Amino acid sequence: MRPAPLFEKTAQWFHRANASLLGTLPCAQGCTHCCIGLFPVTILDRQEIQRGLRTLPDEQRERIERTAAGQITVLTAAAPQLNTNRFIDQWPEEKSEQLIEQFDTWPCPALEQDGSCGLYEFRPLACRSMGVPPDDGVCVGGACAVQTSVPLIRLSKTIREEENHLAGMEAEEIEVLRRHEGAEGEELFLPYAFLPDSGTR
Repeated sequence: MRPAPLFEKTAQWFHRANASLLGTLPCAQGCTHCCIGLFPVTILDRQEIQRGLRTLPDEQRERIERTAAGQITVLTAAAPQLNTNRFIDQWPEEKSEQLIEQFDTWPCPALEQDGSCGLYEFRPLACRSMGVPPDDGVCVGGACAVQTSVPLIRLSKTIREEENHLAGMEAEEIEVLRRHEGAEGEELFLPYAFLPDSGTR
């Protein structure tokens, strides 16, 4: 089973961006910095993760789901409102940030002991594009704490335009999926994406 088209296109965009920066990005297997910590994903990411879980051996899938379920138990104790609505779109930003900081040492449920991703081919969109330095047109910054220096070369206008196009495609596909599922929101914390019963609330 191949990743969904948007997910493949995003990975291909990252490879082109990295090549244009002469391969200077530190992102590679073994670097797990962005695999640690709580962060939000979308219902589109959840759909792709669920597709990936169905391709795994039962033992591996169940282990990943157990890890996610354990994290959710702790999350709902810290934020009981997640028991009735697991979407966080309408949360005050400070509330989300509080939980993200509180659980910043949590590994992604799919992170394997050897530092590899158990769902690499079906990883979220953010995981596929993470590492490319943000550029506001004036300054280029580091994408993460591991990226202690930024490339001297800036990404071309064409690659940045493609990045914006992919973001537009993501927004459109999320809206289509939200309407199809009747979901009450678009964003949820990562552990919920690994459980098949995340549903529409």
